[in-house]
Amino acid sequence: MHYSNAVQDIDLNGPPMRNVNIPKLRAGGVGGFFWSAYVPCAADAGQHEGPDYVNATWRVRDTLEQIDITKLLVDKYSDTFELTTSATGVREAFANKRIASLIGIEGAHQLGNSIAVARQYYQLGVRYITLTHTCNNAFAGSAGFQGKPIEARGLSDFGLRLVHEMNRLGMIVDISHTSEQTSADVLKHSRSPVIFSHSNAKAVWDVPRNVPDYLLKEVKRTSSVVMATFAPQFVSQSEQGVGERATLKRVADHIEHIASVAGKESVGLGSDFDGILSTPEGLEDVSKYPYLIAELISRGWTDSDIIGLIGGNSLRVFARVEEVATDSKHLMPETGLYGKRPDLPWKPEW
Repeated sequence: MHYSNAVQDIDLNGPPMRNVNIPKLRAGGVGGFFWSAYVPCAADAGQHEGPDYVNATWRVRDTLEQIDITKLLVDKYSDTFELTTSATGVREAFANKRIASLIGIEGAHQLGNSIAVARQYYQLGVRYITLTHTCNNAFAGSAGFQGKPIEARGLSDFGLRLVHEMNRLGMIVDISHTSEQTSADVLKHSRSPVIFSHSNAKAVWDVPRNVPDYLLKEVKRTSSVVMATFAPQFVSQSEQGVGERATLKRVADHIEHIASVAGKESVGLGSDFDGILSTPEGLEDVSKYPYLIAELISRGWTDSDIIGLIGGNSLRVFARVEEVATDSKHLMPETGLYGKRPDLPWKPEW
């Protein structure tokens, strides 16, 4: 957006636009992360993507351009980054002293109502899809946008088919941003473990995007992972400044609560750096990760606990997702789409 995808104008060694550049990644000891290919949801973050969405193929086009610019930047800085599409690839990149670069898509509204598009994204290297962003879509119900009222929905029949296709492909299902019902449905029906890529504990800060304890227990049961986010509105402070100031210690509180309910093997880090406009005190950018680790060590976290938190737990999920895909080769692909023509009903059955 800032550079109109002109890769030659982007200097990742220079001052960061927000929270990330290469020197800060190195200072923070970052070994890998997901580049988020994100296209905005419905403009009003409202009830659902309506009939106008049927012809909104520009979202698919813009997602493809986001994937393209990610690959161009990885190539431009190939001495720093290495494009990876598997758990083994992440470990190999780390061994090569490169930062493993994976691609995720933050919202199934970017599929154009087509499961076939998800397959094509997979072929391009995408390894997770968040089922919703801030609005409902044909596949699933969203948690909305910071408390803005939204029609409560769970996983649709079409969404269940998408989840099973992602299981078959070896693509991680991400249920951050989804409604509690969607999260519960996915945890019940997914054949693979899933992730909350950037969510916190609802018992610590009660907002719709955070994960309640009863779902944390399902995370434990399914060997899934909740990746704690640093976004202040999901830590302790609303956009209007209500609540406590968001700090590194409050982020650590979320991590500890998730671990206390779901187990330390079910928590990771999903900062949302460069996707957030403000940060907690003490976690201003990617160079600050060691300070969070130090805080947790002061609270009794062991070396093995920390290894799981900073990537081991997420890699375990990724590896299991790949195993399920290997075991699913005999299954036929899911097909079909909704709203192929404007005169056909676009909305799936819930």
